[in-house]
Amino acid sequence: MKSRHSLIRMLCIAALATASFVARSEVSGSTLERISARGSIFLGYDETSVPFSFAVSGSDEPMGMGVDICHRVVKAIEEKLGKKLLVQPVPLSSNTPTMMVKTGMADIGCGAHTNTVGRAQQVAFSTTFFVSEVRAMVPVESAGKSLKDMDGKRVVTTVGEPADRLIKQAALSRGVSIRTLLGRNPAQSMSMLVAGNADAYVTEYASLLASRAESAKPEKYAILDESYSVEPYALILPKDDAQFKQLVDDVVLGLMKSGEMERLYDTWFMKPIPPGNRNLNFPISPLNKAAYANPNDRPVN
Repeated sequence: MKSRHSLIRMLCIAALATASFVARSEVSGSTLERISARGSIFLGYDETSVPFSFAVSGSDEPMGMGVDICHRVVKAIEEKLGKKLLVQPVPLSSNTPTMMVKTGMADIGCGAHTNTVGRAQQVAFSTTFFVSEVRAMVPVESAGKSLKDMDGKRVVTTVGEPADRLIKQAALSRGVSIRTLLGRNPAQSMSMLVAGNADAYVTEYASLLASRAESAKPEKYAILDESYSVEPYALILPKDDAQFKQLVDDVVLGLMKSGEMERLYDTWFMKPIPPGNRNLNFPISPLNKAAYANPNDRPVN
């Protein structure tokens, strides 16, 4: 089943790459015009970003908080165009999600993507829908309580995530020497911590919660209070298309004003979720309450 899923994934990417090339070779038009012309929308999703955007083994249908928001966007696009659209999920490369939107392989990136100044030079971002922090998780038996206790330790992060850069900067500024390791995805990064091949796992808080919840013994791991960065998550959008960004922002703002965004939050953070039917048990944070009360699309460095 896994090999079949991988084959379908590769064929999908190849087909969409061809479609993207053809679309870009035609007369230039807005994102809505391109979507209308093809009668479909390419929704980019991350395969392992629980609980924002992920796929359960054996299924090609993505799910998560970010994916739910994207489906609301699709409804708004259908209403504006006056036609039903075929929704085509596109798995995003873990280290080049912005490039896939920039080149047209995806119309929207629906995962846990941080709005940064660097990325904003390539693509646009929606209004922030979630704010997280980058933290470290260690075995409970570890004596470490902060970065200063990690001197000489092995710290694992995940390929394509800003955590690797952030923890290196934090260690350098505090005079701490760490050995950094890279996992291919959150599952491998967590497995390195579980196996004892890493002393700490650093990534954004929600991902740490998900990895801990899915582990065989969640009680064996503690997430440290120390924060290395605040990460505003937003949908990735094509750059320089004000009309499309406005439509997406209107959807996100509407979800916030109606209270639906907090209900989505509750669904993915306060109730059992796939793949292991575990509850992350993470009540809405002050950071997210502030983001919903004062919406913005400001990037971070």
